[in-house]
Amino acid sequence: MENEELDNIIVLNDEEGNEVKFEFLDLVELDEEEYVVLLPVSEEGEEDEGEVVILKLEDTDEDSEEESYVGVEDEEILNKVFAIFKEKYKDEFNFVDED
Repeated sequence: MENEELDNIIVLNDEEGNEVKFEFLDLVELDEEEYVVLLPVSEEGEEDEGEVVILKLEDTDEDSEEESYVGVEDEEILNKVFAIFKEKYKDEFNFVDED
């Protein structure tokens, strides 16, 4: 039963080619684009308490089943996506504003 928690874990490669594990939290649509909200997972399999990662889902060719994610540089888009995520999950997560 230990793999039960790993159903929503995805592994991505960083710039150096290292594998990094994330817990998939949500898929958010904004302006006809899709963004994934991910939570980094430590090596022990525990969720890191901290910032989520928001990546844009890139279109891939229809023949491939792999999805591609890219970083989002636009702070305004990041804030909008995170605001949608916070509103959707306000009763499930304890959000800490760092203003």
